[in-house]
Amino acid sequence: MKVTEHINKAKGETLFSFEIIPPVKGKSIQELYDNIDPLMEFKPPFIDVTTSREEYVYIDRDGLFDKKLTRMRPGTLGICASIKHKYDVDAIPHVLCGGFTKEETEYLLVDCHYLGIDNVMALRGDAMREEKYFEPTKGGHHYASDLVKQIQQLNCGNYLHEVIESDNCADFCIGVAGYPEKHMEAPSLRNDLKRLKQKVELGADYVVTQMFFDNKKYFEFVDAARDMGIDVPIIPGIKPIAVKRHLQLLPQVFRVDIPEALIEAVEACKSNKEVRQVGIEYCIEQSKELKAAGVPVLHYYSMGKSDNIKAIAEAVF
Repeated sequence: MKVTEHINKAKGETLFSFEIIPPVKGKSIQELYDNIDPLMEFKPPFIDVTTSREEYVYIDRDGLFDKKLTRMRPGTLGICASIKHKYDVDAIPHVLCGGFTKEETEYLLVDCHYLGIDNVMALRGDAMREEKYFEPTKGGHHYASDLVKQIQQLNCGNYLHEVIESDNCADFCIGVAGYPEKHMEAPSLRNDLKRLKQKVELGADYVVTQMFFDNKKYFEFVDAARDMGIDVPIIPGIKPIAVKRHLQLLPQVFRVDIPEALIEAVEACKSNKEVRQVGIEYCIEQSKELKAAGVPVLHYYSMGKSDNIKAIAEAVF
């Protein structure tokens, strides 16, 4: 079922969903199941599965180092298939510009269609570790809007090198990212909203936001998006702080502001166990306010761990 259909079916009730990351190569998928299992009691209609970019590794060959490309967390599509089979919920693979040619993207989408996957999340992706700025893969897309366009074209039977008339075309529901505090590369929030509107005009069906810690910024973002004519569901993405290092890491990587009250509470903690509890309690209050405002879904960035998400969900749902 499409994300938009799940939202319509809920008739105003806020749904619960979360995002997971594939295990590192060599790890068992059981570890992933062990973190999904405790969250199933909250009846998530869909689960997002991230896709990792390729990265360089250096292999020592008798004192000489070979530079090789690899993916540390492959298996997104296989995990989506296993989640659908094991839990009977919709799994949403993240489809990236970075690291994939247009042809590889088309093959991935065909596989998704064969597997009965109804939703995809279209993202540009991050720059590689050795890149200062994002550089498109040779033969790939530069912007998420181009990726949305390709997916929507495929929905209409328009493949890269041919048009196929068929009664069995894909019909993907397309999700895209939104940034309440603007994308780090955007010159302004308004300019960023213009890019978001372009993605919606090209076929995006819903938006999931980057994490934020101040609900006011989400509400202002939604109001600004509506004023600009963006009328698709805007789902808040939420991440509980779990370790003290998040105070430096999250603003640095995601360019988000952390409220002073939360900073002071975390800094007063004597251990990361205490930090985790502070993160849970803050996220519960944040979630309750968003739910009271009638957001369509509360979407949690779990990063593969479920104990804190479970504690939050127990208090909110």
